[in-house]
Amino acid sequence: MKENDINQNEKEIITLAIETSCDETACAILKNGREILSNEVYTQIEIHQAFGGVVPEIASRNHLEKISEVIEQALKDADKRFEDIDEIAVTYGPGLVGALLVGLSTAKGLAYSLNIPLIPVNHIEGHIAANYIAHPELKPPFACLVVSGGHTHLVDVKSYTEFEIIGRTRDDAAGEAFDKIARTLGLGYPGGPIIDKIAKEGNPLAIDFPKAMLDQEHMDFSFSGLKSSVLNYLNSSKMKQIEINIPDVCASFQYAVVEVLKHKATQAVKRTGYNQLVLAGGVAANSALRMALAEIPNIKLYYPPINLCTDNAAMIGCAGYYASLAGKRGNLETNAVPNLKIGENKY
Repeated sequence: MKENDINQNEKEIITLAIETSCDETACAILKNGREILSNEVYTQIEIHQAFGGVVPEIASRNHLEKISEVIEQALKDADKRFEDIDEIAVTYGPGLVGALLVGLSTAKGLAYSLNIPLIPVNHIEGHIAANYIAHPELKPPFACLVVSGGHTHLVDVKSYTEFEIIGRTRDDAAGEAFDKIARTLGLGYPGGPIIDKIAKEGNPLAIDFPKAMLDQEHMDFSFSGLKSSVLNYLNSSKMKQIEINIPDVCASFQYAVVEVLKHKATQAVKRTGYNQLVLAGGVAANSALRMALAEIPNIKLYYPPINLCTDNAAMIGCAGYYASLAGKRGNLETNAVPNLKIGENKY
């Protein structure tokens, strides 16, 4: 059987998944990879808002305090006991090393005590897998645009467990730029949803911010110049005592980001020859990006619902299920890999 034709086993497989890569403590229970029985998420956003971003040590401590409670709630919501679990999937990278270790250590302990397989999962591949949960008909191969706070990638998804990066950011990720601009404007954290909301009230053509690498054949991205251009505009306006129209700044900045993402995604679809384009990652929740990608001709666009765009354990469970079917296993020696790349296996 080809990997892309893998369907649910005759035997019902129950996966418990854990996600602690950043500032969400999450646990989910899935049946046969794509059916969510429970999906519990404890977010630390309010804790980190005072700092304008995630503080790694605080994140790790909160994961330690909350992880047992979150797992117990997920089991209760799914009406399952530990004895019902067939495998443990867990994020082992990329992410904050302290945060990752909390989830990974917990998963190792559970797998060892229950004598069941441990499935290490790449967090970014989990974001891609969120689309399998949302769209039961979706199968590889397809082109995928992954956009999050730490990553901006174009990926050729050849199978459920085979990935080739065909484009990536050379500096800042798109989501990172959103957070930086929002912080500079005093809008709060996380910046993406706030800018998306305010941009609806502004003119996207009011300010001509740069759109890097649009005229180049490769599919890489660069957002540092755009971020600097916005900051320079704001500083210059303040020095000249020119009133800053925040909705226009948000709309123009977002337009510049989205135009680049759309252009490169169009290139990826043409180059791979696929008629399926998948959007994944936290920035997949951005309404302007969704609308722009929907305008690409001759493709079927997929993206997850909002609750599966942001970090969650259900996506980790789905990715882990397919990794398990492909024979991928971790062990007690498996370690966290903070800079793990898509397609890498370091366990």
